[in-house]
Amino acid sequence: MSADFFTWREAWRQPAFRGRLGVVLVLLLTLAALLPRFFAWVQARPGTIFPDPLLALLPARDVSGLTFAVIYLGIGLGVATLLPRPYPLLRALTAYLLLHLLRCATLALLPLEPPIGLIMLRDPLVEQLFYAAPAPITKDLFFSGHTATLLLLALAVPAGWRRRVLLAATVAIGLLVMVQRAHYSYDVLAAPLFAGLSFWLAGRLIPTPVR
Repeated sequence: MSADFFTWREAWRQPAFRGRLGVVLVLLLTLAALLPRFFAWVQARPGTIFPDPLLALLPARDVSGLTFAVIYLGIGLGVATLLPRPYPLLRALTAYLLLHLLRCATLALLPLEPPIGLIMLRDPLVEQLFYAAPAPITKDLFFSGHTATLLLLALAVPAGWRRRVLLAATVAIGLLVMVQRAHYSYDVLAAPLFAGLSFWLAGRLIPTPVR
């Protein structure tokens, strides 16, 4: 039987499920506690400005309001869909953890300066929780975490209208963060690769449900 059809009561009876869920939640909380220092370090380093012909073709506009409306509505849809489905939720949480670890690795290995013409993209929630730094964080560039997160949710939810909505939201966010000049086009184009890799790896790590 598909993992989608397991209830929380059935999943909770599986020691492997309880153990994996506990480990993932602890690691996510630990990562959240460490991210402010990491992003402050990323922001303090000198980086490279990349030429970006694709970005130059797009208009530069402040679209922060629309961007965050799409992001948080998409996250809300994904979370509401996954909450009644314990095994897909566990896979999504595991993939989200792996996605952040991969993003920390790419940020550490590829110091960049923001694109020319950057318009500050303000996210009050994320800035308070993760980017607690004296100055705004503008160098968390490669790869686009917003784009990758929405695609990750699209992969995690069942096929159907929710997935189509989340895929459309992924494309919209990729375009909006480039219009904002908050990301290079390379950051956006790479996001699906890392989201797909994280989701695939998560599928290899979570327990196989049995009745």
